[in-house]
Amino acid sequence: MDGDLNGDRTYDASGLLCPLPVLRANRIMRDLAPGQTLKVLATDPAAEADFPAYCRQTGHALVHTARDGDTLVFLIRKKDA
Repeated sequence: MDGDLNGDRTYDASGLLCPLPVLRANRIMRDLAPGQTLKVLATDPAAEADFPAYCRQTGHALVHTARDGDTLVFLIRKKDA
């Protein structure tokens, strides 16, 4: 990773509760090309476990995780085809 944590697309799931953040992020991931990244912002505490599990199940790479106050930030890279 070249230090760019912005992502090719950004999805703000703030205020949404499980399972909506992961379900909607998955829809966006389907539209990305392999290697592109999605930055997800989420406020649901369950997202801290949900997005790593989602990446393990789908094969996408969880490139970065962080917390900015109450907001969780995830950077996910779409797996190669």
